[in-house]
Amino acid sequence: MIINILAGGPEELLPELADYKEENAIWVGVDRGVFHLLNRNIKPVIAFGDFDSVSQDELSLIESQVAELKRYKPEKDETDMELALNWAIEQKPSIIRMFGATGGRLDHFLANVHLLLVPLKAKNPARVYLIDHQNIVFLKEPGSYTIEKMNSKKYISFLPLTLNVSDITLKGFKFPLKNQHISLGSTLCISNELISDYGTFSFSKGILIVIRSHD
Repeated sequence: MIINILAGGPEELLPELADYKEENAIWVGVDRGVFHLLNRNIKPVIAFGDFDSVSQDELSLIESQVAELKRYKPEKDETDMELALNWAIEQKPSIIRMFGATGGRLDHFLANVHLLLVPLKAKNPARVYLIDHQNIVFLKEPGSYTIEKMNSKKYISFLPLTLNVSDITLKGFKFPLKNQHISLGSTLCISNELISDYGTFSFSKGILIVIRSHD
């Protein structure tokens, strides 16, 4: 099962959602993201939010179209996206994608990047991605990984999310590395590219943010 979550970030930053409508994918709406889904003829199975970013008419449409609506007061301990992600993790999917979670307010964007840690801390095997029209963001724990070339997103960047990332090794990249140590604040691994169809990256300690992007 795949769970796609659409939040209410700037609509112009969304990718083409039709590309993610696999047969085994279900959709979840978050706040104004529910309205964006309905406008694309995608009916979410559940929706979360305080819905302070929609008009009364839009809210009436949402209430008439979504069978399970989780409404919350604006004053709460979790963001709407965190509530939706926690629900998604409980469903035990293989993949979770978060859309509409970049752009606009920087505090929300950075919080959404940090939410990628939630399944890691829960030891949940779901692969979680933060996706917009220009970027795919995900986290990796220590290990060795194969990464495939994407012509639509040729740049691959690696940023430490922890204070230190140890022994990072990049093979098959334009700028290879071997057992390199990078620390929080380093830009050493920004804007790399694969030189063949596949490459590998590995490291022994820390957590990496992996960003695939294009200009």
